[in-house]
Amino acid sequence: MSPDPHDTASRHGLYPTRVLEVDPLIDDPNTRIVVCCGAGGVGKTTTAAALGLRAAERGRKVVVLTIDPARRLAQSMGIDSLDNVPRRVKGVDGGGELHAMMLDMKRTFDEIVEAHADGERAAAILANPFYQSLSAGFAGTQEYMAMEKLGQLRSRDEWDLIVVDTPPSRSALDFLDAPKRLGSFLDGRLIRLLTAPAKLGGRAGMKFLNVGMSMMTGTLGKLLGGQLLKDVQTFVAAMDTTFGGFRTRADATYQLLQAPGTAFLVVAAPERDALREAAYFVERLAAENMPLAGLVLNRVHGSGAAQLSAERALAAAENLEEPRIVDQEDGKAGLRNSPDTHDSSDDTPAHEADVEEHVEGSPTATDSDPTADPSEPGVEPTVQQLTAGLLRLHADRMQLLSREQRTRDRFTARHPEVAVTEVAALPGDVHDLAGLRNIGDRLATERPELPAIPELSKPSGDA
Repeated sequence: MSPDPHDTASRHGLYPTRVLEVDPLIDDPNTRIVVCCGAGGVGKTTTAAALGLRAAERGRKVVVLTIDPARRLAQSMGIDSLDNVPRRVKGVDGGGELHAMMLDMKRTFDEIVEAHADGERAAAILANPFYQSLSAGFAGTQEYMAMEKLGQLRSRDEWDLIVVDTPPSRSALDFLDAPKRLGSFLDGRLIRLLTAPAKLGGRAGMKFLNVGMSMMTGTLGKLLGGQLLKDVQTFVAAMDTTFGGFRTRADATYQLLQAPGTAFLVVAAPERDALREAAYFVERLAAENMPLAGLVLNRVHGSGAAQLSAERALAAAENLEEPRIVDQEDGKAGLRNSPDTHDSSDDTPAHEADVEEHVEGSPTATDSDPTADPSEPGVEPTVQQLTAGLLRLHADRMQLLSREQRTRDRFTARHPEVAVTEVAALPGDVHDLAGLRNIGDRLATERPELPAIPELSKPSGDA
């Protein structure tokens, strides 16, 4: 099987990575919307919050629209809780402002109804059981409402930068697809058919309902239940004046995402599945003519001793753990266990033998006995064993670095046009503004290249 030419080229440095410059992006007054997107669990929310804080402290008036953040993230902004109304974040340095809000999916849906229906009809819609189910958890509702809220914030023109954390989902493409699906459903043929009797009204409407829909409603009643079907019909009748705007608003927001002034940041981790999802999203953005600023690669690991390869670290650990390989006192292999050594023990003077027996029986024997098992009760690990353990940990870290680099290089080989910035993995969670500033600094600082992988630095025989 021949090797992948893209993979081979990336391993030999034929695809240099473009660096994503974050500060020029957020400093540009023409940049009005930054959308952080990607698969779930890759750090989108933290990235969005850090970008918002950095932009605010560089003089911009920013609002961060986040989706279902962890409570500790809200607290890191100095806010006990986030809701559907932008809240001012205190403790921001510089001349800008930072506001934050969490999307309330149902409340946003309610606001749409209240804005496009009179009081009596709005009350009927909000109390309808089918509407309550639709607004709380219908597939695509969260993504649609995120776009609705984005459109509302942009139309107010109160902030000069909006940072959006897209909803968590199994697929990053849901953010682009789900709003259209929901809009198509709400403006679709079934809904128009169900609203037709209400639009016709009077005897003609009743005749149409009795003759034209009797078979369909009977079938739906059996499948869905009579009460549910009645709720649906009541709901769509009350929503008659509201339905027409859903697809229109979704299309308008979609066009806003394509317009100059919007920048997409794809967020991923250096893992195969996350970067595969990122690659799909990059290709989809290109197909939809949406402006891609670059890739944020989160949780990238590094090492302060990268010159020591995994192979050398493992070899050194084995030497320390196996005394027959290297004698730790004089560096001669096999000296302790050679026949000459055993024969000479008979000639050892009695007082020296007593001293040796005393040392071997002392509590500190493990300090000079690398073969002692530190897992035994009361046995302390030797210096050699501790050192060997650290070397093995370092070998594991270097192997992880190699896997991450190969995964990253596969992505950049297939998408050399995408600028990338890397954020080093942190030892703990972000729990305050200082932590968000740290993330912002890492986002804006070009990270040194990872060390070359020795086994990939030379062309293989079958390449």
